[in-house]
Amino acid sequence: MNLNLKLFPRSRQRGALQADLLVAMALIGAAMIPLGASVLSEQRMLRSHYQRAVAMELVDGEMEILVAGEWRAWPEGTQAYPVKAGAAKNLPPGKFMLTRTGRTLRLEWAPEQGGNGGKCEREAVAR
Repeated sequence: MNLNLKLFPRSRQRGALQADLLVAMALIGAAMIPLGASVLSEQRMLRSHYQRAVAMELVDGEMEILVAGEWRAWPEGTQAYPVKAGAAKNLPPGKFMLTRTGRTLRLEWAPEQGGNGGKCEREAVAR
């Protein structure tokens, strides 16, 4: 009997310690959930900005080529514009479209789904 009385206070202490540990873990877990959601949200935003920057660089570069004289090879109207740049592999599925009206050129990239950087477009008058 004496042995049980000696262990009883320690088991109570262990139980209290376990309860404290459980509460601490719950508090940390509750703090980590919003932090994790914030990180995921920022990751999506950064990916979107990166894709928009890549698309804009491609559109700007191709527009320079078109304005320099390549525009003559394209008929008037709207048509799909092929881009051979390796950076285009970093873009989500989408289309480059060229619209030529006389000497006015409009090149745009539009993603198939929203939330991928959005549409990028440039318009210029050929020389």
